[in-house]
Amino acid sequence: MAKQGIHGLLAEFAGPHDLLDAARKAHAAGYRWMDAYSPVPVHGLADAIGFRRNWVAPVVLLGGILGGLMGFGYCYWVSVIEYPLNVGGRPDYSWPSFIPITFESAVLFAALSAVVGMIALNGLPRPHHPVFHVPSFEGATRDKFFLSIEAADPLYDSVKSREFLEGLQAVEVTEVAE
Repeated sequence: MAKQGIHGLLAEFAGPHDLLDAARKAHAAGYRWMDAYSPVPVHGLADAIGFRRNWVAPVVLLGGILGGLMGFGYCYWVSVIEYPLNVGGRPDYSWPSFIPITFESAVLFAALSAVVGMIALNGLPRPHHPVFHVPSFEGATRDKFFLSIEAADPLYDSVKSREFLEGLQAVEVTEVAE
């Protein structure tokens, strides 16, 4: 069982291939609450740690649809219900004239939902993370590769998980305090 005040274990690996191999083995062993840190993109690392679904695209689609409906509804409300004007003999409900506003509001709402969705789904802003207390972690943006297994994982056991990570030829395994 995880101890109170422990975030998990952080293992440092020699290179990107070692990190990718360790992530695949950890996922195959049943660990699901883990994260990988690398200074460069590592092809296949997201799949190796079990990251399958990105929810930003559906949020943007929903925001665009909602924006388009609101833009069209606003044009309809103004032109047909609230303030109908007879301009050049056209009917009050002249939907082709609503298209530019509908398109622009769909784009606006999609862009805003993309920004808000990305920030919310990534858990930002998060100016502090427990792994920042590990002295060697500052190399994660330069030349070091890390795999962390969080204490929230059902399979996490401080002794067994440490032995597992050390068995993956980790350079160093550090316990991360909350």
